Amino acid sequence: MSRNGPIKIIAISGSVRPGNYTGKALALVIDEFAKFEDASLTVVDPTEIDLVPPGTGPGSGSTQHLRETVSGATGVILATPEYHGSFSSIMKLVIENLGFPSVLSGKPIVLLGVAAGEIGAIKSLEHLRSVCSHIGGVVLPQLVSVPKVQAVFDEQGRCLDSRVEQRVRSVATYLMEYIHGAICPRVTLEEMLRKSTVA
Repeated sequence: MSRNGPIKIIAISGSVRPGNYTGKALALVIDEFAKFEDASLTVVDPTEIDLVPPGTGPGSGSTQHLRETVSGATGVILATPEYHGSFSSIMKLVIENLGFPSVLSGKPIVLLGVAAGEIGAIKSLEHLRSVCSHIGGVVLPQLVSVPKVQAVFDEQGRCLDSRVEQRVRSVATYLMEYIHGAICPRVTLEEMLRKSTVA
């Protein structure tokens, strides 16, 4: 797959609060992706998109660009804080703006969540997994949850727990391992079959 250009990864943040902990966790994933020469990463900031409530119209030019960007991605990372036992309303609104049928359909998706409580973002990630599976996304089994997030990251975004940092960084390696193992061989096989058919 890398012969035809870089593997395209899209990371979508589900928080719009300045200095949010979701962004701090996602920054570790972004840094980890820099190790993969065959991958390019685009981070989607919901504050830069004119998101519209479902049923209110076809959406704006920025939402159309969002759909095209996600449609062209090989894999997707969704990162969310836990609010009231579920994922954020911003993340839900982003998903609603990805069309029907959703452009997430058929995409491998890794979920990352942060929460203030001791049990982490498990509930929110299970809810998000259910939504993504319902619209046809291929949610990978490994959910990465960060509990007590205020104690894990300092104001500068540094992670104070090496084990948590390793777990968060694994989002990048886990997704790339899946793509290299499951998607790249399939794409190569399809190319070979097309060439043999033409010949």
